[in-house]
Amino acid sequence: MNIHEYQAKELLAKFGVACPAGIAALSVEEAVAAAKQLPGPLYVVKSQIHAGGRGKGKFKELGPDAKGGVRLAFNLDEVESHAKEMLGNTLVTIQTGPEGKQVNRLYITDGADIKQEFYLALLVDRATSRIAIVASTEGGMNIEDVAHDSPEKIHTIVVDPATGLQPHHGRSVAKALGLTGDLAKQAQTVVAGLYAAFLGTDAEQIEINPLAVCEGKNGDELLVLDAKVAFDGNAMFRHKDLAELRDLTEEDPAEVEASEYDLAYIKLDGNIGCMVNGAGLAMATMDIIKLNGEFPANFLDVGGGASKEKVTAAFKIILKDPAVKGILVNIFGGIMKCDIIADGIVAAAKEVNLSVPLVVRLEGTNVQQGKDILANSGLPIVSANDLGDAAAKIVAEVRKAA
Repeated sequence: MNIHEYQAKELLAKFGVACPAGIAALSVEEAVAAAKQLPGPLYVVKSQIHAGGRGKGKFKELGPDAKGGVRLAFNLDEVESHAKEMLGNTLVTIQTGPEGKQVNRLYITDGADIKQEFYLALLVDRATSRIAIVASTEGGMNIEDVAHDSPEKIHTIVVDPATGLQPHHGRSVAKALGLTGDLAKQAQTVVAGLYAAFLGTDAEQIEINPLAVCEGKNGDELLVLDAKVAFDGNAMFRHKDLAELRDLTEEDPAEVEASEYDLAYIKLDGNIGCMVNGAGLAMATMDIIKLNGEFPANFLDVGGGASKEKVTAAFKIILKDPAVKGILVNIFGGIMKCDIIADGIVAAAKEVNLSVPLVVRLEGTNVQQGKDILANSGLPIVSANDLGDAAAKIVAEVRKAA
């Protein structure tokens, strides 16, 4: 689960991480009122969408010469002008795809006199099953570009879960960033706060880009100027307060609907819808569709204990995608029995008035009962003996119907 920048900063501040003052706004009037509460005279007006690259992004409605989704304002009139241009318009960035995302929220922050920018992130290192701290002196840039062009400038520090974060981890980050003296101590404080936030919220990723040295009233300060935080969705039952931060307008409507039925659904760009139980089996199903020359339209895992209602909901979600020209159901019945799945498939096909080819491969518990239900349904359902047979048949059916 992702959250907006302003929510991330408010959260990190609770763990002692220093961030510039800022206020979220949903309207032009709120944006101006927010700026009036900040010291000024320099403000930053930031579009709030779940995507990176906002500063370099372009608004569809404003033309190629318009400014991006993060702008400086030197007075209240400029805050108002920027807010009017941003709110309600569609921001296209390298991460949104060409369709972009509509800006419904702004974040008005106090301006900062930046001296130096860094990159700092905490994430789960899948290779070691540990939390890794990634630091680079190349802040304010796409970290992917840094990794490609200057990999030596990226430093990774892995934390042993048996001992947790130790003072030497913070010192190592400060050294990697070239910080000394008081700034090195501030870096250690930032790292400690981020690590506590990572554990305390069951985060998957906390990315600070940039972490900046800024001129303050009492000397240089190390401030978080931008923050991206993502949580483990499977842990949200432990964090009801964090679950309330979810912005459904930023998510695909089909994925939102799927989550209501506890379905794992991700829309893809192909033309063959997939309904599978088990993430590994779903990945294999998508791979074999591609091997047969077509592309999957979605990843959809109905889980190990799906009911007839859940299967029906899955069918409806798949068919809402106009790109779907055929559906492949691949089920291994263990906890979920094949006859229950077959009942759900038949009920769903009748309810949605299925008009695209459907190939079903069942195996496992009550497989014969399931096949009998499909065969006696009176529907044009094509049965398959194994996964290879199923993929070949759905590809052939889709191409025949084209």
